[in-house]
Amino acid sequence: MSGDDVVTPQNNFFLLGQEEAEKVVLDSYNNHTLHNSWLISGEKGIGKATFAYKFARFLLDPKRSNKTLNTSPDSQSNRLISSNSHPDLKVVERDYIETDRKKVLKAIKDGEAMSESELQNLKKSAFIRIDDVRTINEFMAKKSSQDGWRVVIVDSIDDMNAAAANALLKILEEPPAKSIIMLISHNVGKLLPTIKSRCSKLVLRPLDENNLVCLLRRYRPDLEEKEIKGIAHIASGSIGKALAYADGGALSMYDGLQKIVFSGINFRLADLLDWVNEAVSSEENYNLAQELILKFYSDNIVSSRDVEETAQSWENAIKNFRLTNSLNMDKKQALINIVSQLCKIN
Repeated sequence: MSGDDVVTPQNNFFLLGQEEAEKVVLDSYNNHTLHNSWLISGEKGIGKATFAYKFARFLLDPKRSNKTLNTSPDSQSNRLISSNSHPDLKVVERDYIETDRKKVLKAIKDGEAMSESELQNLKKSAFIRIDDVRTINEFMAKKSSQDGWRVVIVDSIDDMNAAAANALLKILEEPPAKSIIMLISHNVGKLLPTIKSRCSKLVLRPLDENNLVCLLRRYRPDLEEKEIKGIAHIASGSIGKALAYADGGALSMYDGLQKIVFSGINFRLADLLDWVNEAVSSEENYNLAQELILKFYSDNIVSSRDVEETAQSWENAIKNFRLTNSLNMDKKQALINIVSQLCKIN
């Protein structure tokens, strides 16, 4: 599979590293103790949405097995899910902003598929709105197509505004029979306690480096083995992050950071300025630079000469990034200060 192929949780049948969570829901199904509402949480990019779709495919496939969540990609049910047309599956997520939503509706009406570049340029609203949540009630009121399950995936509940969250809470209080609602969350600490209390909880774990290596070989086969292992090391257990790193040159940036910092106080100013200039060349690169600096801290804090000093420097870097971002301060100067401090303590 090349990097140009679009793999989404909706059409991805390959889930790795979440066997424990799969066993939990399969056992619940076989024991007839399947809860109506599931809160699926964990770091971004570790497979939460892919897991949710796998669970949905299992429930909606008439030929499901009681031994595994795996189902055939060629089944009619799964073809409908992959094409976003299964009558018993509803996915709630941030909608497109009004002008772009009209573009999508027009393309559908005219029977003209939008190009990949056109789809990528579409903008979504900041929140899942209460009107989006109300469509769940309409969906739940309908009888399932084969007198089976009805499944709702909310991706993600973190995107809901207060009104939408309260509307969802009412649905969770009295879910219809043979219905499953899966709420995906990247940060459960910010959710309403009442929502958390009404859900059975699944915490998905970050992937280990061996799983990341396996997935990178699958999704980015053109990468050299050295690159694959390097990216797997810095991706913090997230295949989503690993793929973004592979496509965004993160390994080269991280190697450059290490070269500068491990030179200590003898680092070359020209190397630092080149690195910083690349880091501030775009918003994406600046966000990447922040991630990689904090990753460097976490990788090296234990082996540093003074753990307490390094920990304090780490906290200062986080504060510096937060202030720079919130007050729109000079990003270049912030990076120079933070990396220079790293050089002094290593």
